[in-house]
This record gives sequence, structure tokens and C-alpha cells, in this order.
Amino acid sequence: MTESKVAIVTGAASGIGRALAVHYAQRSVRTIIGTFPGDPHDPEETLRQVNEAGGEAVIHEVDVRNTASVDAFAQRAVDQYGRLDYAIANAGILRNASLAELTDDRWNDMLDVDLTGVLRTLRAGAEHIGEGGAMVAVSSIAGGVYGWEEHAHYTAAKAGVLGLVRSVAVELGPRQIRTNAVIPGLIETPQSLDPVNSLGPDGLERAGKDIPWGRVGRPEEVAEVIGFLTSPAANYVTGQALVVDGGLTVKMRA
Repeated sequence: MTESKVAIVTGAASGIGRALAVHYAQRSVRTIIGTFPGDPHDPEETLRQVNEAGGEAVIHEVDVRNTASVDAFAQRAVDQYGRLDYAIANAGILRNASLAELTDDRWNDMLDVDLTGVLRTLRAGAEHIGEGGAMVAVSSIAGGVYGWEEHAHYTAAKAGVLGLVRSVAVELGPRQIRTNAVIPGLIETPQSLDPVNSLGPDGLERAGKDIPWGRVGRPEEVAEVIGFLTSPAANYVTGQALVVDGGLTVKMRA
């Protein structure tokens, strides 16, 4: 019998990360649930849902701003389960700041998590993943496709993720390790529901009416795509970015 695969997922205490851990449980993929100590969301709820789905997982605190912390996170998979097959760079922050308010510190803090944190995760994963493994980084339509006022630091980071993924895909291709990105559109997550730094519930509801699919997306719908990209079904897909947005970015504006 083939041994179950193992994945590390940053930002897995809520949203897309939690949905992915549950999706992996349904595929018998064991998960290291990455959670930031300062995150207000409870990783135990992710673990509970994984267990309910018949899966196996452990919680591990990780700060993607710290190389040693991320390296230990990837090592935990090997120590716990003896292998690592998939690395998912999902952790991110979202902060509102106009150009005039965008100090060097604010800029650097954002990129340290949303771009360099992705680098650290992919780099640590590549250290242990063998042939046939896969890595996925989560970008955003803000930066990955569109600009967004008062979020230049966020969009720069998310645009940078795409260039990073393409280059890593080229470098790791000879090792038969695939590296891709997903570009979520408007997805109902704790981050997008934040009315200060993002759209908030009312803004999401209004925006959903302008999406061809008729609503904003669900975390599970992005998780399914990440699951595909790390499955054998995507064996010849690398260096790509899949947009998951219900048709938002292809709709002609009146």
C-alpha cells in the first residue's frame, strides 16, 4: 500500500488554509497545520475538522518572517511522518495604507510576510520534497491581476509571488518538483471580511453581485484548486498561476 502523502500549510488556522487541510484529509494527505502564535483564529478548530474528515494532522507554530522557524516547520513534517511531499505558502497579512502613509517599515513588514515569507516556505519545502512533489503559493487578484488603491505594498508582494513561482518552477523542474500559484478572486475569508483593511461583509456582498458567478468565492473552492495542483492530475503543470474568481477578471465592464 502506498504511504500517505504529507503537506505543510502555512496560515492554516482559518480561511483557505483550513479548507485545504480538510480537503487533504479527504484525500488521506497528512498535514502539518501551520499557525502564527498571534493569529486570533483557533488552529484546534482546523484539527477538529481534519479529524472529522478522517484525516491526520498536527499543529505547529510558525512565523514566516523567521527563517529558522520556517525551516523547523518543514523539518517537523519529516520528524513527524518521515517525509514531505507538498509545501503550501498560504500565510499572509493585509493592511490598508495610502501611498503617503506607506512608510518604509510598513512596506518592509508587508513584504516580509507576503513575499519573503513565501520564499522561506518554498525554500524550506524544497529542501525535503522529492521527485513528484509539488509546491503552491497563494497570490491574489489584487496584485496578481489588478491594482488596489491604498494597498500598494500588498499588491507588490502578491505580484512578486508570481515571478518567484515561475523562477522556482524552472529551477526545480529537473528535480521533477512542480511549483505553481493560485490567484484567488474575492473569497469570503476572515481577511476579506475585515472592514478596516479589506472589503468587509457589506463590501463583499456588493462585489458579489458584479461577479459573473453571482457571488464571492468560498475557501473550499480555492482549496480544491490547490489540491488539484498538488495531485498527479497536474503532473505536467508547473510555473503557472490559476485564477479562481468566478469570472470576475474576464468580465467586460459596461
